[in-house]
Amino acid sequence: MIRTVTVTLPDHRYDILIGTGLLARIGPLAGSLIRGRRTAIVTDEAVAEHHLPCVLGGFAEEGIRCDHLIMPAGEGTKDWSSLQQVVEWLLSLHLDRLGTVIALGGGVIGDLTGFAASITRRGLACIQVPTTLLAQVDSAVGGKTGINSSQGKNLIGTFHQPSAVICDYASLASLSWRNLRAGYGEVIKYGLLGDADFFDMLDSRQESLRALDDDYLATIIERSCHMKADIVAADTFEHGERATLNLGHTFGHALESATGYAGRLLHGEAVALGCVLAFETSVRMGLCPQKDLLRVRDHIASFGLPTRISQIQGRLPDIGSVLAAMAQDKKIRNGKPQFILVRAIGAAFATSDVDMQLVEEIITASAAS
Repeated sequence: MIRTVTVTLPDHRYDILIGTGLLARIGPLAGSLIRGRRTAIVTDEAVAEHHLPCVLGGFAEEGIRCDHLIMPAGEGTKDWSSLQQVVEWLLSLHLDRLGTVIALGGGVIGDLTGFAASITRRGLACIQVPTTLLAQVDSAVGGKTGINSSQGKNLIGTFHQPSAVICDYASLASLSWRNLRAGYGEVIKYGLLGDADFFDMLDSRQESLRALDDDYLATIIERSCHMKADIVAADTFEHGERATLNLGHTFGHALESATGYAGRLLHGEAVALGCVLAFETSVRMGLCPQKDLLRVRDHIASFGLPTRISQIQGRLPDIGSVLAAMAQDKKIRNGKPQFILVRAIGAAFATSDVDMQLVEEIITASAAS
């Protein structure tokens, strides 16, 4: 059974398809969206090994021509040189505006490929085929694309909505436990920012993720996508409510930047840690009860996700570099970082009214503990 979540925007509508075995059926599922009967697939080395032959075969059965480009795996691929490589490759194929670009992979490939599609020939259609939990519940949905800068994460990019998102959760079986639980960091975020009942369900079914329970995976992906679709529909370009989707990200992105995107801190790990720091900030400001912080911290720790900066592998980031990265956060307003804080589990809000001295104290304490 395929579960469908529809994203309805003022000038665009697309479906998120959620199920198992969808990669093998990608030809008929996506064929009607590929007007020129030609695709260009961008993926990475790890994903290509596990899933590219299946996808190529699925398109071949529908008579759709496929070219493919395999990029290095890892956050380091979200940079200027990789963007140039993908764009020049697309141009070398003479892919016209009837062609479709396929992003096959996790968040890095999805963000990079979506960005390349958005600027090549002033916009090519893109279908997101996320193969990680993080991408299936978050980065593949909503149209944000981009690359990292030396000055911060995701500072260069566009809004470019996909033609469709195809989530085959059978692909999650190829992930390491570290990558799977990192994706779970984004799932937790949805419960914490606006759905306390969802967080209760997650808290009561902690073994289901490791067991890769089909019904559980379909449910958490569908529920996360529904929440993101509703928020994106109300605020497509992140001028208001959509900012709450960045719960944990102001801290998390700064920590990723300060550690150099070297794999010591995966994005989902940074989000989980950032959620703890956001709850700590909220408690210190008298906005949120201490018991909610303790519950969130315990839940995140139970999956082996970091809850303190001191748990980051290798040399700890310099406090000054973390604060500098915050000052370049893409959500900055009138020169002040915007934080997503909480009044309780499931009640997040955006504010720039945060004492940066308090933030520095919280970061310092987390790095020392």
